Amino acid sequence: MLNQRCAALALSLGLLAAGAAQAQGGPGRIAVVTTERLYTDSKMAKAADARIAAEFSSRDKANQEMLARLKKLTGKFELDAPALSDVERTRRVREVLDLEKEVQRKQFAFRDDLEHRRTEERARIADRAAVLISQVAQREKIDIVLIRDVLWTRPGNDITDKIIRQLDK
Repeated sequence: MLNQRCAALALSLGLLAAGAAQAQGGPGRIAVVTTERLYTDSKMAKAADARIAAEFSSRDKANQEMLARLKKLTGKFELDAPALSDVERTRRVREVLDLEKEVQRKQFAFRDDLEHRRTEERARIADRAAVLISQVAQREKIDIVLIRDVLWTRPGNDITDKIIRQLDK
């Protein structure tokens, strides 16, 4: 809902600016770029996703193995608990809890590092796209380029595919 309001506000401001440009004697041309598509549809984005997947696959596998070990240890403890002495039960509970904390810590670190890498890659794409958007806008004499999702635009105003093709070169 908030994104729709922001998009509507951005579109309104863009139309207002285009109207002002037109009032000053020149036709105002507005274009739109859907940034999310740049991050998902371009070859640059797909290559980044593949690099990240390769970079994090071994850690993900290690986390999955540790989680499986925790489940196995928990299951074994639940089966053995009635027959264990108090001292042994306490030791095994501590062992399960320690492993559970370690799993949670590693999963948190994994997610944090993964998100950080995704943000880095998106920044690289955004930097490259900004240069390309500027070039396309100058070449096609576009006065305003709205970046983000918009509620509606004519297909001719959306230059996202042009930017993706440029990113893919």
